[in-house]
Amino acid sequence: MALTGDELIDRGMATALYAAASPERMAVLSPHGERTFRELNEHANQLVRALRSLGAGEGDTVALVCRNRPEFIEVYEAALRGGFRLTPINWHLTAEEIAYIVDDSDAVVLIGDAFFGDTLVATAKLLSSSPSLLAIGGDIDGFTSYDDTLAAHDASDIDDPVAGGTMLYTSGTTGRPKGVRRAVGMAPGLYRLHSRNSPHAGETNRSLVTGPLYHAAPLSISLTAPLAAGLGLVLMDGWDPEDTLRVIEEHHITHTHLVPIMFHRLLSLPDEVKTRYDVSSLKLVLHGAAPCPVDIKRRMIEWWGPVIEEYYAATEGGGTYITSKEWLNKPGSVGKATPGAVVEIRDDEGNVTAPGDIGTVWFQRSAIEPFEYHKDAAKTASVHRGNFFTLGDMGYVDEDGYVFLTGRSAELIISGGVNIYPAEIDAVLLEHPAVADVASVGIPNDEWGEEVKAVVELRDGYEASADLERELVAFCRERLAHFKCPHTVDFVDDLPRFETGKIYRRLVRDRYWPS
Repeated sequence: MALTGDELIDRGMATALYAAASPERMAVLSPHGERTFRELNEHANQLVRALRSLGAGEGDTVALVCRNRPEFIEVYEAALRGGFRLTPINWHLTAEEIAYIVDDSDAVVLIGDAFFGDTLVATAKLLSSSPSLLAIGGDIDGFTSYDDTLAAHDASDIDDPVAGGTMLYTSGTTGRPKGVRRAVGMAPGLYRLHSRNSPHAGETNRSLVTGPLYHAAPLSISLTAPLAAGLGLVLMDGWDPEDTLRVIEEHHITHTHLVPIMFHRLLSLPDEVKTRYDVSSLKLVLHGAAPCPVDIKRRMIEWWGPVIEEYYAATEGGGTYITSKEWLNKPGSVGKATPGAVVEIRDDEGNVTAPGDIGTVWFQRSAIEPFEYHKDAAKTASVHRGNFFTLGDMGYVDEDGYVFLTGRSAELIISGGVNIYPAEIDAVLLEHPAVADVASVGIPNDEWGEEVKAVVELRDGYEASADLERELVAFCRERLAHFKCPHTVDFVDDLPRFETGKIYRRLVRDRYWPS
């Protein structure tokens, strides 16, 4: 019996439906090539057959080290319909780090971008396993050509699609990264967000991919859901604020995903640059991954209109959501629990707190997309209490059920027995015209245990000085209780951030603590 349209989508064949209806419509546009829906669908079918011929079966892992280019999406599409688990790997990692993930994930195939050829050659030599090796976009010593491999296989729709998924590795700040195994399939809420404007929204809408696709948020929010809804994808390979505005205007972008530091850098553009581009095509701008200062978000809504909507989630799951309209009534909130989700704030004893009281944020484990850490039952158990799990975030729920985050427990500064949340300090300093980026951390203090230090990256046109340090401290003291304010400020050329936009605060903090 033939599969219905919904069944085909559930088994990763959405692009096959769009290819049949509009074969020459743009599916992928990037600096590294383009694909129509016909080409994308055909290449995914060829790759499923190729991977199976290399020994990949249902549930097996395919590892991928690749820039934002059409082949990344082809590999992902093949995983979704071939029953494989895709593990996209951060290409900033060293050969040793990549080899660890390939081995730990039990990957049977490693597909690599020739742009990272030297690293991938070194990776292959370090592997304790023997996956098949395919090279995208050029030659890599010891790897077989991706294009030649596909060309040897039939491009017609496979007749036995099996739903696949991903196993992404958490970035973490200590220890080895861990694979997060999620149940196959896609959260229906994301699909609805990208298809809510009309039944045929995908025919004219386009999603801009601003972040690296190896990360969970761009992969699910900018690729998976939009493509399943039939949107064409425009890929950026490296982010620049003015170029973002140019691409939105040129390609009539309707949907995209950004992180707060991108908002900050967009707002920092000169007024003549901001007004040069037409962004009126935008219908939905999702953001999350890091706390967004209230002033920054308010200014973005004033500029782009009430199209900015926020989620709070992680690779492991979770889920709150808030629209622009709601946020303007509840500034600073990350929203209410999404339909079907349950969020609780608990104290150290595990008791649910009263509205307004700060505690640890816990999510009910998803029945649709439960997770576990690959090969680490102890770590999986450590973040769960019964049917709930936590990522260590701190926050509170107000009397109307809206969640507010105050920081990460791992980043908590304790000075004289008082808890200080660095995200609050960062938000204030980012309002100062000299500050491009900031990470507030606790450093050793013989009397108080810890004191607050702000580590600041300056905008162009400003120079580090003792006077500017005093100015920034005073700026904070005018806006925050004095015990929260930095005692000192250090200036650096560049602050470390994850590709998610989160400050790698542990790395900043560790500079000031004895090893």
